[in-house]
Amino acid sequence: MTLSRAILITGATDGLGLALAERLAADGSDLILHGRNQANLDRIADQFAARGVSRPRTVTADLADLDQVRRMAAEIRASVDRLDVLVNNAGIGAGQPDGRTRRTSADGYELRFAVNYLAGFLLTLELLPLLRASAPARIVNVASIGQHPLDFENLMLERDYDGVRAYGQSKLAQITYGFELAARLPADEVTVNSLHPATYMPTKIVLAEIGHSIDTLEQGVTATRWLVTDPALAGTTGRFYDRTRDTRAHSQAYDNEDRLRLWQASQELTKAESPPC
Repeated sequence: MTLSRAILITGATDGLGLALAERLAADGSDLILHGRNQANLDRIADQFAARGVSRPRTVTADLADLDQVRRMAAEIRASVDRLDVLVNNAGIGAGQPDGRTRRTSADGYELRFAVNYLAGFLLTLELLPLLRASAPARIVNVASIGQHPLDFENLMLERDYDGVRAYGQSKLAQITYGFELAARLPADEVTVNSLHPATYMPTKIVLAEIGHSIDTLEQGVTATRWLVTDPALAGTTGRFYDRTRDTRAHSQAYDNEDRLRLWQASQELTKAESPPC
C-alpha cells in the first residue's frame, strides 16, 4: 500500500476515530471522515488543512438510519474512484451518554445492534465493489473483547434487555460477519479483520459511563493503525486481534451455521445484497 492510500473512517469526529485520522493524515493518507454533524466535520477538516496535511473529504450520516447509510455510500461511490481501506469504527457503548434503557433505530431495530453492527454491515457491502476495484484493499472492524452470544430468537433484545448484553452482541456480530465475509472474498482482493484496540480508552463514551480510563488513546491508535497499514498483514484475513495479538473471539463466531444464520438475518434486516464470490 502506498502513502496515498484512500481510507474511510466512520465515527471520526472524536475519540479513537479522530485520533486515528490525525495519525493517518500525518502518514500522508487521503482520508474520508464520517460523522453525524457537518459543522464538526468542517472544523476538523479546517484543522487538518491548517497543519499542512491533505484536507480530508467528509461525509455525514446518522448510522441509526439505514437509508442515510445507503445515501452516504452512494455519495462516496460517486465522488472517489478508489477506496483502499474501510475502518468501521463508529459505535455507541453499553450505557451513557446513549442511555441504559432499550431504544430503537429509525428502522425499528434495537439501537446498539443497528448502529454498532447493521450500519457497518450495510456500508461494507455497499462499498465492496469499490474496495474490490481498488485491490488489495482492507476492511477493519473496530470491535471489542466484550462479546455476548447472539440469541437468534431474541436478536432485538425485546426480552431481558441489558445495555452490556446489547453492546456485547453487537460487537460479536461485527466479528462474526467479518469472518464470514473474509471467507467469501479472495484475500488478495480484500482482507477483513477485527480488533479490540484497547481497554477503556478516555473517550466520551467511556468517561460518561465509568468515569475513568485504563488504556490511552495512543494505544488504541497504534493497534488500529497497525491493522490498517502494516505491509506484513497483506493477505491476512478472517482474524480477530486483541490489540496486535492474534486471538480467538467468542466460540459462536467460528460456528459455520450461526455465521450463515447471522449473515442471512443481516441481509433481511438491511436489504443488502451478498457479494459475488
